[in-house]
Amino acid sequence: MNIQLMTDGGADIPERLARKADIIQVPLYLHFSDKQYRAGVDMDLPSFYKKIEETKELPRSSAPSPHDFYKAYKQVDKQTSILMLSLTKGLSSTYENAVTGMNMLLEEEPERTIAVINTKTASCGIALLLHEAITKIEENYTFIELVEHIQKRADQTATLFVLKTLENLIQGGRLDRVKGKIAKTLNIKLLMRASEDGEIEVTEKVRGDKRSIRRFIEQIGEYTKSFEDKVISLSHCNAEERAKNVLSEIRSKYPFKDAYIMDTGPLISTYGGKGALVISFFKHNK
Repeated sequence: MNIQLMTDGGADIPERLARKADIIQVPLYLHFSDKQYRAGVDMDLPSFYKKIEETKELPRSSAPSPHDFYKAYKQVDKQTSILMLSLTKGLSSTYENAVTGMNMLLEEEPERTIAVINTKTASCGIALLLHEAITKIEENYTFIELVEHIQKRADQTATLFVLKTLENLIQGGRLDRVKGKIAKTLNIKLLMRASEDGEIEVTEKVRGDKRSIRRFIEQIGEYTKSFEDKVISLSHCNAEERAKNVLSEIRSKYPFKDAYIMDTGPLISTYGGKGALVISFFKHNK
């Protein structure tokens, strides 16, 4: 059976994965004061960083509309089943819009086979689930088996963040300026994670960059004990060297079978700020 994988602008897909499968990505919108852009369509990542640098402005982002999803589903051959992996419901209305778009299509073409999954993660977490889906499609899973498996995997995904700067959180109004100023003075770094509901929560406040990275890496061992059959994915905000160094440290401490590395797209970059890192891996054994 043919299966088309889809996701949205909340996912960051490494080139190596994109080459393995033709994944359709429905872009999110970025609103700067001059105009609105579709991420990855009207504005690529270098232009995004350049615009923030020049304007000193952080964009607002918004979810693709139900109609955007409907149009994307519609372009897929009717005989092909669609599995849509959506950005966590805890961060955005993307999932609801993807479901509404699906219902619009099914009203018109009830014979279609389509499923939308709330991944409860973002960025490289969705890349990890896409990798898993591709693997299972290659193993000839039926569509129903695939949907059930990825749903289960979404519940087993650990997604951890570490921020190098609090600047974007302060500028975006997500961190009180006074608190931000105190934290900056004390060189406080935030460790965060996606909760079981897929909301982003602060887990620890650590002083100093080196210490925060050490703790970031240490946490992996608190979520899982066996690594040989697991893949880790890491995304970074405009900090490739930092990401490579951290990934190398992770892999020398934990023998993951494989690793993906990629840039964070505009969504995570807007909130995370330069130097932010995200990692995702499965918590439990199969």
